[in-house]
Amino acid sequence: MTFDELLSVSAAQNQITIPPSWGQGRATFGGLTAALLFERMADVVAEGRPMRSMQVSFVGPVKSDEPASLNAEILREGKAVSQAMGRIEQGDQPQLVAFASFGGGRDSSVAVDPLPAPDAPPPEECQPLSYIKNVTPEFTQHIEMRWAFGQMPFSGKGGREMGGWMQFREPPEEITDAHIVALVDAWPPALLPHLKAPAPASSLSWAMDILHPRPKIEPGDWLLYKATIDQAEAGYGHTQAGIWTQQGELVATSRQTVTVFG
Repeated sequence: MTFDELLSVSAAQNQITIPPSWGQGRATFGGLTAALLFERMADVVAEGRPMRSMQVSFVGPVKSDEPASLNAEILREGKAVSQAMGRIEQGDQPQLVAFASFGGGRDSSVAVDPLPAPDAPPPEECQPLSYIKNVTPEFTQHIEMRWAFGQMPFSGKGGREMGGWMQFREPPEEITDAHIVALVDAWPPALLPHLKAPAPASSLSWAMDILHPRPKIEPGDWLLYKATIDQAEAGYGHTQAGIWTQQGELVATSRQTVTVFG
């Protein structure tokens, strides 16, 4: 099933079974589950209020080929801002919990230009991360990444930066905020180049903001992702990232706390 097909299924019912092709180790790709839950939260919010900020806690692994329930509720709806909460459960256990803030625009005298995009080679000049069955995560058969910054995972070469270009291998009909949520979480943790051999690593918590009015993004466009490690020690790492269009427009920002076993 494509990303758009999964969005359609989850929009029509409160329960979904995600196929293994969207796997990421022993769990389902976190960007997909967060995007599905985001879409559910967006459905209960008043029109004209785009998502400004979302915080995600990956409580446990959402397993593929098992029914998962998605639920969302409004916590508060003010004159301009709505606060929503969503949960994904399997077997009556919460596996993912998210809080999101949706807000319409308002008049303000404050206007600051967004952070500029970093210099990067064009996508066609960057090394692709090919999908290799039983080697790369299963979900990479749906999302393509091309390396522009930093070293490869498990190379042992270290560094603070990682990232490059990303897009859906099968372009959707349109790029919505749900598509951006999924893409932002596609890149592996920036800590992995510090490891000399494969070892488990996963997101513990994730916070992202989408800027609005959002730059126009066509279905076949590439987005640029660059993550930087703030600090890592004792099995935890803290990273921040920016996401830009090919024209250099800032689309979103992201922060993650990552657990690493190695």
